[in-house]
Amino acid sequence: MRVGLTLPSFVADPEIPLGVARAAECAGLDGVFVYDHLFRRAADGRRRPALEGPTLLAAVAAATSRIGIGGLVFRATLRPPATLTAALESIRRVAGARLLATIGSGDHESREENESFGLGFGSMDDRVSALRAAVLATRDHGFPVWVGGNSGAVRALAAETADGWNRWGAGPDRFAHDVTALSVLARRDGFTCSWGGLFVIGRDDDAAAEKAARLRASPATVVGGPRRIADALLLYREAGADWVMVGPVDSNNPENATILGEHVLPLLA
Repeated sequence: MRVGLTLPSFVADPEIPLGVARAAECAGLDGVFVYDHLFRRAADGRRRPALEGPTLLAAVAAATSRIGIGGLVFRATLRPPATLTAALESIRRVAGARLLATIGSGDHESREENESFGLGFGSMDDRVSALRAAVLATRDHGFPVWVGGNSGAVRALAAETADGWNRWGAGPDRFAHDVTALSVLARRDGFTCSWGGLFVIGRDDDAAAEKAARLRASPATVVGGPRRIADALLLYREAGADWVMVGPVDSNNPENATILGEHVLPLLA
């Protein structure tokens, strides 16, 4: 099982995610992943800034040399398929074999983003159709293409057209159920199943609990020191995850990468 880290995309200063990406590479993690949103709402309702997904990923590719890089997920409803393909091909020229492209249709918070810029969002059928077009346009260009999403229609599309699938959230039992269903649909070697979720990581359980309270982490967040984090990741490995993407609530803190690399990865060996 490979372990990745999500980067802070909702910041104004690009040096923040680049610094976390360098820390992740130094810590020996397998990959770093950028979000793809136009903005996000803060707790007080204001719009948080967001760095554009493919642009940030290109900068990450140039700032690193070994670590895998990818999107989580590039949204099919934000760009025409040809535009997304051109962006990813350009990143591949910088990153080479390190690029991994995950494409999705957007989550429940994406509607406001799209409609704010006159892009529309459409029905679930519309979004799956856009996702299919994006996957067909981007695959076979020298990098793996995964589909991200939780619905049955999206999983079926992943099994039919893509190299892998990503699910965000859900417990190990639910993830295992989906992986089993996908194994029946995909029926080919090399199909990759991955999972991502929110984490609060500390040097020990007490430090993580204090941080979680300060950050007002949601109940679904995995909270703990290295042993507890490793145990949680092992459950997803047993459930069928080839990759796990750790999404720290305080994603701008490079110490998360250091703890994962120095203290969690050895527990997964």
